[in-house]
Amino acid sequence: MHRTSAHCVCIGILATAALLSGSAVAQDAIRVVAQKTGTFAWELDVIRAHGLDKQAHLTIEATELASPEAGKVALRGGSADLVVSDWTWVSRERTLGAKLVFYPYSSALGAVMVLQASPIVNLTDLPGRKLAVAGGPIDKSWLFLRAALIRDGIDLKTQATIVYGAPTLLAEKALQGEIDATLNYWNICVSLQARGMRRVAEVADLLPRLGVAGHPAMIGYVFDNDWAARQQEVLMRFLDVSMKAKDILASSDAEWERIAPSVGTADPAILTLYRDHYRAGIPRRPIEQEEADARTLYGVLAELGGSALVGSGKELAPGTFYRARPRS
Repeated sequence: MHRTSAHCVCIGILATAALLSGSAVAQDAIRVVAQKTGTFAWELDVIRAHGLDKQAHLTIEATELASPEAGKVALRGGSADLVVSDWTWVSRERTLGAKLVFYPYSSALGAVMVLQASPIVNLTDLPGRKLAVAGGPIDKSWLFLRAALIRDGIDLKTQATIVYGAPTLLAEKALQGEIDATLNYWNICVSLQARGMRRVAEVADLLPRLGVAGHPAMIGYVFDNDWAARQQEVLMRFLDVSMKAKDILASSDAEWERIAPSVGTADPAILTLYRDHYRAGIPRRPIEQEEADARTLYGVLAELGGSALVGSGKELAPGTFYRARPRS
């Protein structure tokens, strides 16, 4: 063989090898939706800063939207592969024929907050008081609180004055003393605690009274099951990356100092509160336990929230919780 021909053959072999090598490490894309101020945005910050996405050969295309509802629209419209939402919505959509599935993301829930000088010491002091509930009459934390107290013979819906409103507005009214107590989201409760209010009860601590085994995840990653079947390897890599980010946030206090701008505070004491509550909400239980507890809580929500919350389903829709197909 002539030297020129041999040289060309070598170039061809090297080019082919480079092509194959490039395809082996090609970046697979996954489209996600995150709220700018939400915990998912914090995790995405950690993922990028540590190169976890690149290590997993993933390109995470993140879109920031203003509300969870906007994320649901993006998912159902096909402009996102994955959003963060709750299993009640997934179950409801499955009852209507959708093929959405849920994978646990966080078990963090809110709390009942009062001013430091308030005479309210425990939940049995709430009857006769004015309680502000963030999110509305079918908010899940509100229904869990009601259900837990009904077991003690107290129905706050009739025995207290209930007002509903936006979380931040109710927080300000609570601080100004216009209401006796507020049931608010966990991140708002951190802000209230930092501004001098105290916790009467954590909603998560009430759930075992409703028949569950632990602190189940109420929110999680939501995606289409058909998409997951086609992109299982990509999805599993993403879920692994997500857990690695959680592990970093669970073990590194320095990492919280780094993401403080994303969290939205420069105050070390407030940052510590966010850190501790975030860590407490990291789900680490088997999916079977999560699903069993969700099925129990669904009954509570269906009884008190009715079709306005869960739709026509009488029980948690089969297949709501995602399980990866066995690899062949």
